[in-house]
Amino acid sequence: MVSQGSKAMTTNSWPALPLEEWKDTYATLHMWTQIVGKIRLALTPPRNHWWNTTLYVTPRGLTTSPMPYNDKLLQIDFDFIDHLLVIETNEGTTKKISLRSQSVAEFYKETMTALGSLKMPVTIWTTPVEVQDRTPFENDFKHTTYDSEYAQRVWRILAQGSRILSEFSSRFIGKISPVHFFWGAFDLAVTRFSGRTAPLHPGAPNMARYVAIEAYSHEVSSCGFWPGGGPIDEPVFYAYAYPEPQGFKDYPIQPPEAFYHPEMGEFLLPYDVVRTANSPDKVLLSFLQSSYEAEAICAKWDRHTLERQ
Repeated sequence: MVSQGSKAMTTNSWPALPLEEWKDTYATLHMWTQIVGKIRLALTPPRNHWWNTTLYVTPRGLTTSPMPYNDKLLQIDFDFIDHLLVIETNEGTTKKISLRSQSVAEFYKETMTALGSLKMPVTIWTTPVEVQDRTPFENDFKHTTYDSEYAQRVWRILAQGSRILSEFSSRFIGKISPVHFFWGAFDLAVTRFSGRTAPLHPGAPNMARYVAIEAYSHEVSSCGFWPGGGPIDEPVFYAYAYPEPQGFKDYPIQPPEAFYHPEMGEFLLPYDVVRTANSPDKVLLSFLQSSYEAEAICAKWDRHTLERQ
């Protein structure tokens, strides 16, 4: 295991990510990304389906991309190579915070202090979302673990996932989201739209219903990567439809190791199946394509109009 703060790099593009070995780092990092994500939410104008709130994969980690602050620009990056939080402005000023084992409360205080020193104070709602533990960031002294090796591993997987999801996205010419990272559920996702409106979403645990209604205002086929937790004790690639059409869950999905999870209402492909395959790209693309076809065929999407011929 690489020690905290080390710049040693994992060379495996598809590293193992056993949940049990990094679950404490996962919980801490999840809250850190929520803090940065909520800063983006506070500063950016709204976009459909909350696309203005997400983070993006970079060659070093995750980024907010440029955010407006009055007549200036601000960007915050997680650097999982040098293990830093980097805060930059278009005026050439930079603040860096070491990513190390410290509490969520300390990380929150350091981040807000750094923004204040740049004369860019930001106020956010400090209650976490999409998790059972709703302890406000400033009071969270329970989550304190940061293992630099596993933080880097999950970023490398997100990088590979982003690359393949981007290739998969190129097959679709209808409305489609960016490949982006949702800090609420800590997942990488890309979403295709049929163009038809959807029934009002019933809501999801630990999420305000209006958030779900906006996210799923239109019929979708969505897929991505999630490190696991709750009903799933391993990292997975996932795919789901909203609303789920009749016949969707029984559609034949590739590869054979993929399956439908009734509790989650999603097709799942264990990450270990992908990472140990002779051709991870081919295996993952077969899952993404077949799960999309399950939605497009069962819900009768206008595929000739929406897909690149």
